Parts: sequence; C-alpha cells; structure tokens
Amino acid sequence: MLKWIESTGKTEDAAIQAALEQLGLDRDEVMVELLERAKSGFLGIGSCPAKVRVTYEAPDEPEVPAAPVQPAPAEPEQAAPVQEPTAVQESAPVRETVAVEETAPAQDDEVAQRIERFLTGLLAHMGAQAKPVITVDERGSYAVELVGDRLGALIGRRGETLDAIQQLTVYSVNRNLSHRVRIHVDAEGYRAKREESLVRLARKVAGKVVRYRRNVTLEPMNAYERHVIHTALQDYPDVTTYSVGTEPNRRTVVAYSREQVQKR
Repeated sequence: MLKWIESTGKTEDAAIQAALEQLGLDRDEVMVELLERAKSGFLGIGSCPAKVRVTYEAPDEPEVPAAPVQPAPAEPEQAAPVQEPTAVQESAPVRETVAVEETAPAQDDEVAQRIERFLTGLLAHMGAQAKPVITVDERGSYAVELVGDRLGALIGRRGETLDAIQQLTVYSVNRNLSHRVRIHVDAEGYRAKREESLVRLARKVAGKVVRYRRNVTLEPMNAYERHVIHTALQDYPDVTTYSVGTEPNRRTVVAYSREQVQKR
C-alpha cells in the first residue's frame, strides 16, 4: 500500500533527506511532491522552511485468521516476524541489450578542434582540473568525456552544471557552422548512471500506477530526463505518460490508461 510522510528543511534537498533518513529508504524508492518552497524572508523575518510530501510503498499487512472459540482461552501464538523487503531481495531490473555504436577519436577535424578549444578555456576559467576527450560516431555525433579528479562540481546537482556546460558547448561550436552537429558532454559516466536510475524509477512507479490505478506525478526534470521516462514506459501495459507545467518545473505524469483504452 502507498503511504506518505511530510518533512521540512531549510532547503528542498534537506527536507527530502530528512524524510529518507526517517524512512530508511533511498531516493529512487520514493516519490516526492514539493508542498512549499523555502523562503528566506527579510533579516530572518517571515522566513519559512521547505515542505515536501514523500510517498513510499509499505508492505501489505498479512491477514490473520480468527482464532476458533474454545471453552478456555488459549495462549495466543506469537506470530513470526514479517521480514521487511531489502534492496538485496529486490529482483534486478532486466537490462536491455543495446547495440554499441563504433566511435573513433576525433582530434583533427574542425568540429573537434572547436570543441576542445572552447571546453579547455571554459574549464580553465572554472578552475577545474579536467580535460576533454572527444570521440565521434558513425552518424557524426560527438561525445565528450571530461576526464580528471573530483569532477562532482562539474556535474552539479542532478547534472545541472553538466547540462549547462553541454548547452554552452553546443551553442559555441555550432555558431557559424554550415550544418548543426550533436554534442554530448559527460563526466565520470554520470549520464549512463542517471539514465539507469531513471529507468528503474519509471518501471517501479508504473507498477504502482497499475496496481493502485492512480496517476503519479514525478518531480521536476529536464527535457532529457523526461524523454528517458517516456521512452522507458512507451510499451508498458496500461500506462501512458505526458508532461505538465513549465520549465524549469515541468513534470512527467505516469497515468493509468486501461479505462481510456477500453472507451476507444
């Protein structure tokens, strides 16, 4: 069954973390709804904390059969403790086999040189000890891996800094080019890990939507992350997805669709 708790904190992340610690759950095991944003007020006057509602799935309570009526009351048997499911007991997600595209180092062509010049200057300006390693696939798309130590600051919260670096790179490199090229910037394999986490979240939420026949609105995501959710659930039975709201708070809704299908 679905249960929820409300939590507060100085920031949205602090409120979410407090709820996770109280529940003993990981971030991808819950659904978060922002109820109130944090307000700093003026000189501390009128400030208020962020407030979130964290929804999680609790194990169903086992049905206990009624004890038979006897002349004398019997000593009740102690029920065996119900073992809580753990992350180890959860079945591992089915990994889809994806054809790996061939890539080759790209250092000599004009686009690769533009990418390297721009990112080298940007990273130096940011004070980051990293360098771009550039490859190009058969379709002419460029993949840039930022290589170095302690790249967490370049990734940022939920990849926001990495997204900004990619957008700046795309804009700078494609300016004055006769044809637009696709550029994908990553660091420490963050995007692959994030995508895998989003696919797990999408399938878990879809299972709950079908089970409880109620729609679930996910937390705000960027366009790429919403696309991952839509793609992961495009063939999921009895489920449809759509987005609501405006950037940067646009959200994906995972909706129960069996009734809609039957009406057609």
